[in-house]
Amino acid sequence: MDLYSIGEVSARFDVPVSTLHYWESCGLIQPHRRSGWRYYDRDQLYRIALIRTWREAGQLSLDDIAVLLSSRGQDDGWRSTVTARIDAIQEQVTRLLDAQTYLHHLMTCRHDGALDECPWFRAGIELPVAKAAKPA
Repeated sequence: MDLYSIGEVSARFDVPVSTLHYWESCGLIQPHRRSGWRYYDRDQLYRIALIRTWREAGQLSLDDIAVLLSSRGQDDGWRSTVTARIDAIQEQVTRLLDAQTYLHHLMTCRHDGALDECPWFRAGIELPVAKAAKPA
């Protein structure tokens, strides 16, 4: 069985040693111990690669990743975690598309220099309504 030191793993994955320690404390990875030193086998390297991918590509939190790694096919709890993350990403996409539309209009508005007079912008602004005073 090939084992890799924590330093080798840190360098290969460009992950600080402290991150590997933290992931271990969260129960996400389980290195082998020899004379107090941490060593990682191929299965643990795969888990580290998964964690990095799920963090970066899936934008999953470590808590979410813990749910995915602990499921072991026993329940569908991980599905609700992934569904919630998909919903959150969709909300982000919607907000970003709205921002893109808004900024595109800003760049092409014919009220250049007097943008506060643009009817399109004015139509999209909601002014706060004064609250009625409480009776004495």
